[in-house]
Amino acid sequence: MRRAREGSEISLAFLDVICCGFGAIILLLMITKENLPTILEPSLEDIVAELARRQEAINEILGETEILERTKVETKADLEIEVQILAQLQKELIELTSDFEDLRELTLKQQITLAELREARQQLSEEQVRLLGDNYVRKDNTIGGIPVDSEYIIFVIDTSPSMQRIWGSVVRKFEEVLNIYPVVKGIQVLNDNGLHMFSRSAGTWLRDTTSRRKNIKNLMRSWKAQSSSNPQEGIAAAIETYYDPKKQISIYVFGDDFMGGSVESVVDYVDSINVADKDGNRRVRIHGIGFPGYISNGLPNANFLLLSALMRELTVRNNGTFVGLPRL
Repeated sequence: MRRAREGSEISLAFLDVICCGFGAIILLLMITKENLPTILEPSLEDIVAELARRQEAINEILGETEILERTKVETKADLEIEVQILAQLQKELIELTSDFEDLRELTLKQQITLAELREARQQLSEEQVRLLGDNYVRKDNTIGGIPVDSEYIIFVIDTSPSMQRIWGSVVRKFEEVLNIYPVVKGIQVLNDNGLHMFSRSAGTWLRDTTSRRKNIKNLMRSWKAQSSSNPQEGIAAAIETYYDPKKQISIYVFGDDFMGGSVESVVDYVDSINVADKDGNRRVRIHGIGFPGYISNGLPNANFLLLSALMRELTVRNNGTFVGLPRL
């Protein structure tokens, strides 16, 4: 009986302990439940702040990426500009190199010519020296009656259909006149309407080099341009564009007829732009080469006679020479 009571007491004591344990756990849970909001709240704020910081960092990265992309585009554009500038500089370098080669070639030719002149002068016989003198120089400085003292020459050439019919002869006479000037400082070629053979060179002098002369002669053989068979516009363009008081300039007018109406009006107009100084010297010399015009019944075309009259008067007034070709 006592043992039964002892077993019952033990069971009750164990249940008391268990109940007390559960009660303690419930008390602990209630205590921790009250403190839970105060523990979680700061963690949520930290997370929100961290998210904000990261979002700001992402925005900064996106901004820097946009700047870098824009810089890339600008750099690419700048690179294209630099490439274009480099190409232009290379082109200019090639042109300068070509001009340098032409200048060197010209210098070498001048040196050879000077050496030949010195040698020829040394080879003068004693009789020539006695008769002419050691420093003899041709007084009129002419070839075939045409003064060749100019440093710059301009051709004004009639390119009308009648001239095109005899263009082979025109080219030959052009080359002959050009050849009487071994070296000049500048050349230009216009037609009677004032149109330049080399349109891009208008307003500037063509430098006299071997290659340049070759190009001029080659282009001359096939040159065609609108023409009115009146040299007034060409002469005016030559004087007004290229006159320089520091330069000796000669104009060569090529033609086979004159269709401008009044000879006197052209002569007066040229007088007004190619004015003379107090000594009677004009701004430029004007020479003329007259080609035989169309002949009918053994008589020359009346317009050819007008050209001859015009060029005789122009060349006399402007310190030049007129050469009328009797036949081709």
